[in-house]
Amino acid sequence: MNIILFGPPGAGKGTQSKRLVQSRGWVQLSTGDMLRDARKAGTELGNRVAGIMDRGELVSDEIVIALINERLPEAEAAGGAIFDGFPRTVPQAEALDRLLAERSSPIAKVVRLVVDQDELVARVEKRAAEEGRADDTVDAFKVRLKAYNDQTAPLIPFYTGQNKLVDVDGMGSMDEVSARINAALDA
Repeated sequence: MNIILFGPPGAGKGTQSKRLVQSRGWVQLSTGDMLRDARKAGTELGNRVAGIMDRGELVSDEIVIALINERLPEAEAAGGAIFDGFPRTVPQAEALDRLLAERSSPIAKVVRLVVDQDELVARVEKRAAEEGRADDTVDAFKVRLKAYNDQTAPLIPFYTGQNKLVDVDGMGSMDEVSARINAALDA
């Protein structure tokens, strides 16, 4: 089963993806993690995207789709993928649909984590303090939230039209949100 965890920065996609990996054995395909790993490793790709990420801007579709395509065999072997932070735009969603159709492995559900904006800011500030992520400054968060609202929110009608979108309340403890996500996946 392939799913997408969808929501604004700080909604808990990464945390909940890791929980699904543990409980269901699926592979988490987090483009953010993949890009941060490339950056940390000092790879050519990492160096190309470092400035883009620091400004809170989105990395090109070409780069992100190539990263995803490299990891699909691993996800297929595990019985499913959790797309975390991808797709971010309608063209990426269309490209992902084409890529998965070629493999006869479509997206089954899109789980949208719904979180209050004040809570998002608090979560990002806490994560920046605890993890020291360079892309978690308040200014970068504002840019990322604007990019989400401008470019990613149009995925809501896209996936609603495919009858795949499920809204999940992302407020509350990690366990409460996790239980809601599992109920949505099992429905």
